[in-house]
Amino acid sequence: MRSLVASILIWLLAIGCNPNKPKDSGGSAGSTGSAGSSGSGGSAGSAAQAPDDIDSKDVLARTQVARESYVRHVLLSWSEREAFYAASQGEIDPRAKARDRDATTKLAKEILAQIRAKPDSIDALIEKHSEDPESRTGDPVRIEPGGGYPKPFIDLALRLKEQEAGIVTSDYGYHVMLRVGKPPPDPLESADILKRDEESPPIYWQHIMIGWDQRPANPDPRARARTKDAADALAKEVLAKVRAKGDMAKLMKQYSEDSTSKDSARVAKSLGGATDPVERLACRLKIDEAGLVRSPLGWHIVKRVTTPPPPPPDKLESLAILKRKPQTQNAKVKHILLGWTEVNAGDARGKKRSRAELEKLVPEILARAQKGEPFESLMIAFSEDAPEAVRSGQAYPVSPEEQLVQPFIDLSLRLKVGELGVVRSEFGLHIIKRVE
Repeated sequence: MRSLVASILIWLLAIGCNPNKPKDSGGSAGSTGSAGSSGSGGSAGSAAQAPDDIDSKDVLARTQVARESYVRHVLLSWSEREAFYAASQGEIDPRAKARDRDATTKLAKEILAQIRAKPDSIDALIEKHSEDPESRTGDPVRIEPGGGYPKPFIDLALRLKEQEAGIVTSDYGYHVMLRVGKPPPDPLESADILKRDEESPPIYWQHIMIGWDQRPANPDPRARARTKDAADALAKEVLAKVRAKGDMAKLMKQYSEDSTSKDSARVAKSLGGATDPVERLACRLKIDEAGLVRSPLGWHIVKRVTTPPPPPPDKLESLAILKRKPQTQNAKVKHILLGWTEVNAGDARGKKRSRAELEKLVPEILARAQKGEPFESLMIAFSEDAPEAVRSGQAYPVSPEEQLVQPFIDLSLRLKVGELGVVRSEFGLHIIKRVE
């Protein structure tokens, strides 16, 4: 699955600017996707998108690319983008809905000029204009190559010089961006652990998320009513309980504001090389060790756990195929992700669907695909995967080394070309078709 915070930030962009998604989009809040890679990648925008007339083409043409970059940005969209936001299961900002592209272009140019004239004005400009809630946290966004943001966003962020501003277009609108210096760590973070080298993957971990009133991505009412000082105190208290061998499942249920894992005590899996802060900490912990890290969603108390036992087989899974030897070490597949009330990737359809409804829906989709209905059409109609993956109907490369959830890999490599199968992961059921 894709990295935890990166996937949430894509969701943030979609709602107004889903651990682990299939490669080119772990799980905190919002829509999280499906096949799951522990490294970030992909783009919520179109990878082949041509530069817009307003884009900083001189910066984008640079060949020198930073290994990491910290940026602040103002997102501005316009009324014609409303259909994209709706398809992404988000909601366009009312200001953008009332504004056409010409007006947005004019405003974006004005904001860029103000930032270039006075870089310190970025905070006030974000607060006044930005349609991305995450941009208003006051924290810069950390960007690495292949991170879980729109590709044009990454391309500009990694080519800007510190204190330089530019503009780029993605499917979400215009991003007026300023590269800033690396921020100092929060004194409460487990800085000693974060300095370590990564442990050998796979890494299994659980986390408790605690937000505060300046973390707009966290919709939990407790976070909305809590100050940063109160969140700091609570995070230290909960970390102490975890380190004192407290029952992690009970503590998650009591304290965590991560709606995708707090009630299930879900264990996430990381394969190293993560870019988001939560997985970066998880990959440096020893087994049964816990630490604290801050993200755009709030505080995360992260505990590394031992390898969990495999879940019992689901009656909807293609057990006969899963018993085969792998047919290949390199496949390309397309898939449909479906969730239900107990297991889902955050999509509203999955959250509302009963298990009985799921057991009727899966055979129906399989039958339609087997009768020749285009699989891409079924993806658009049903899949609860990352929006851009659904829209593109893209195929994912699968190999034993890909950073994908293991059940997805297991089934994909056992399918024959053109064959369909079903497997369950921590994000729901995957209907997979091997295409190569």
